[in-house]
Amino acid sequence: MQSIPIHELMKHMNLEIIYRPEGVEKVSISGIELNRPGLQLTGFLDYFIYERIQVMGNQEKEYLLSLDKETRRNRLEKFFQYPIPATVVTGKLDIFPEIVELAKLYERLIFRTDLPTTKFISKLMAYLEDVLAPRITIHGVLVEVFGMGVLIMGKSGVGKSETALELIKRGHRLVADDAVEITNTEEMLKGTSPALIRHFMEIRGIGILDIKRLYGVGAVKTWEAIDLVVELEHWDQQKEYDRVGFDESYMDILGIKIPKITVPVQPGRNLAMIVEVAARNARQKQFGYNAAVELDRKLREELEKRKKMLNEGTNS
Repeated sequence: MQSIPIHELMKHMNLEIIYRPEGVEKVSISGIELNRPGLQLTGFLDYFIYERIQVMGNQEKEYLLSLDKETRRNRLEKFFQYPIPATVVTGKLDIFPEIVELAKLYERLIFRTDLPTTKFISKLMAYLEDVLAPRITIHGVLVEVFGMGVLIMGKSGVGKSETALELIKRGHRLVADDAVEITNTEEMLKGTSPALIRHFMEIRGIGILDIKRLYGVGAVKTWEAIDLVVELEHWDQQKEYDRVGFDESYMDILGIKIPKITVPVQPGRNLAMIVEVAARNARQKQFGYNAAVELDRKLREELEKRKKMLNEGTNS
């Protein structure tokens, strides 16, 4: 399970520290769900999901203000007795003295943010969903071709980077070379490059190239959804390659099946052009048009016509 240290979350969300106990660096967050503890502050602690970040906004503040001081302290003490990872007070609200006192007593982390509750929750959940999503690193090259994310794979030396370089010359964009970090965001597979090697490419015989400097900012992209996998392999005379396109092949990446094609490599083949055509063809299939199926339909219609003509000739 992915997790994020609490200090990284604090830095990214620009949270103000109200109280930070010693050893807080060891605290980490492993889930994207949050909890608003309005129900718990009423005294109902059954089913309290204390493992989540607790968010207190204006509703919680107004409810606590409606209580007398002794009742308020008792409710807050029962709340802070649980091993809560962190509590965030939103909207730059004033912090009750009892909250600070009990946070120190039970060693609980307290933050405050200027953002209103709804906006803070939305922003935090989006951030946690991204950094805690399942992820994997794959050896390959990711390029954007005609708006589609194409992951080019194959053994070292087969020509992945050279193919990507030719695609860049044709106006397409590089996302990652050599190492592609892939994240399953549930909506899609998101591919990007490790920050250290972002926008760099290795070409055998030349060395390392800075694509952003060579071709401009329009030749690179930070991330792209993966729509198609193209595997390059050296031509094998003993292997039968698909020549029609009926056989649909997929690659399972983090539980999501991505359409995959295998392209045999031999001297004289224009791989960049083939990848472009593959991307266009995959887009057409997404829109419901399959050239192989359409050709098969026309052939069947023609056969039916000829059979009908033969039958009519025989009967006459």
